[in-house]
Amino acid sequence: MTRMHSQWDWLCLSLLIISSVTAEIEDGGVLGADVEVEDFDEESQQADVDKEESSLGVVYQTPKPTGDVYFAEPFDGELTGWVLSKAKKEDTDDTIAKYDGRWEVEELKENTVPGDKGLVLKSAAKHHAISAMLTKAFIFDKKPLIVQYEVNFQGGIDCGGAYIKLLSSTDDLDLEFFFDKTPYTIMFGPDKCGEDYKLHFIIRHRNPKTGEYDEKHAKRPDVDLKKFYLDKKTHLYTLVLKPDDTFEMLIDQSVISKGSLLEDMVPPVNPPKEIDDPTDKKPDDWDERPKIPDPNAVKPDDWDEDEPSKIEDLDAVKPEGWLDYEPQYVPDPSAKKPKDWDEEMDGEWEAPQVPNPKCATAPGCGLWVRPMKNNPKYKGKWKAPMIPNPNYQGIWSPRKIPNPDYFEDPHPFEMMTPISAIGLELWSMTSDIYFDNFIICSEKEVADRWAADGWGLKKLVASANEPGMFSQLVTAAEDHPWLWVLYVLTLALPVGLGVLFCWPAKKTDEDFDLKKTDISMPVTKGGVKQGREELEDDEIDLEEEKENEDIGEDGKMKDESKYGEDDDEENEVAGRSQEEGDETNKSGSEDEMTAADEIAGSGDGPLKSVRKRRVQKD
Repeated sequence: MTRMHSQWDWLCLSLLIISSVTAEIEDGGVLGADVEVEDFDEESQQADVDKEESSLGVVYQTPKPTGDVYFAEPFDGELTGWVLSKAKKEDTDDTIAKYDGRWEVEELKENTVPGDKGLVLKSAAKHHAISAMLTKAFIFDKKPLIVQYEVNFQGGIDCGGAYIKLLSSTDDLDLEFFFDKTPYTIMFGPDKCGEDYKLHFIIRHRNPKTGEYDEKHAKRPDVDLKKFYLDKKTHLYTLVLKPDDTFEMLIDQSVISKGSLLEDMVPPVNPPKEIDDPTDKKPDDWDERPKIPDPNAVKPDDWDEDEPSKIEDLDAVKPEGWLDYEPQYVPDPSAKKPKDWDEEMDGEWEAPQVPNPKCATAPGCGLWVRPMKNNPKYKGKWKAPMIPNPNYQGIWSPRKIPNPDYFEDPHPFEMMTPISAIGLELWSMTSDIYFDNFIICSEKEVADRWAADGWGLKKLVASANEPGMFSQLVTAAEDHPWLWVLYVLTLALPVGLGVLFCWPAKKTDEDFDLKKTDISMPVTKGGVKQGREELEDDEIDLEEEKENEDIGEDGKMKDESKYGEDDDEENEVAGRSQEEGDETNKSGSEDEMTAADEIAGSGDGPLKSVRKRRVQKD
């Protein structure tokens, strides 16, 4: 039974390790935090895969919006309606101030869907700016705003962004002079520099009192975004802004961040009702010390501040065998002066010093000095003990006054400036950033269907081109070297389990003893007689124990009628046991006598086995 438990334990352990390895491979690309998968129509997930005729048999067809949209751009034709900026970036060196970065419309370099093209940022270390007018302006009233597009960092990303700007409707909006100071209402998308991976969602909110605009940033998602910048795959970015002032940010149709415009923006949309009085100053006599030295404390007369913290240990004795006249280091006797040593130039040559071999076997060498110990009289510099400050007034803070700029915007969604254009104004140290399938609408189903017809096909092709399981295991182990240990264990476990289950079990001493019925051992006639006497003594001891059990704690006999019945039962049991014992003894005696006769006739020799009868306590 113990062996079976051990085998099952090994089996469970192996299944656990194999499951953990599988989960690591499958979830290695999943977000570092729990994400909420956005529900969307199953029909929108199924792209028209039956129309393909490429390596997967698909024929790509340009996505077409299935509902009312404000803007839709698949980039499968010419850049109709898109305007390159002629502006210059302000406060920047003239050599890089121009927005002269190059844009091209081309297919993906990897996981290509034939016929599917996108807008590609082609220049590194350049400013890029391109924009287009919406089909119709979006006004923030009763409908949600949904913005969605695809990004692929085909060459990875060192430092740069792939965010978009939804430009505000203004009378002086001129796309030919679109630059970093052009007013926008919303900025959304990925951005990365160094090891800082961001997903921007910024709104420009207008102060109803002053008329000034302030940028409000959504709190950072509590998710590791690194994967989306480095895996060289096309990812789908979606922003959903609702009339109830809530928002959601999604990547690949999974919610990674959500919140409220009133509660989750930094700085807050609505300013505080009260602020610190800028004219208030802390009084000179304000005491912020919670404790002070006791002014009544006096240094004790026996307090000696001159006593050192360490003193010589006068009780220490120089160890026997200490070599007082042997140096700790001696010249290396095996060292030789280099042949090219020039005493005129290099000076007199001296052999390098090595530890004195005589000191290795001795307690020490050189001048012996008593060790130091802590000075019991040392007290250090005297300081008065601290007591609560009777004049403590707490930490000073300026008084509060009503905020003269306070306002309350209960619905910031409705206060946003209408949008009339979309623009990309970017700087990047990496080229070949791919953009595709922009859409702005108010119905989630429309955006989902648009994603299925575009991004869904890219995802399908990328999945089909994924490397095999072995390549995935090697790639995962390169990122997480500790996985090699799990791989080795996973390969070794089947062998170990085969040995455990298939290898013949070795008989233990306990099993061998249980299977033996007789033990042959040489006995003599006197040994047989002694064994019979021991059995009789055991029976006598058993009868005495039964008689002692019949005696109560107070020395009196228990109820005679009760014990009469018990005695009858015990006598019957004893009688049966006695009869069985007599038969056994009789049989045993006959065997023993026969064996004794054989011994007497043939001298000392092996006898048949003698079974020792067990006397069980009823």
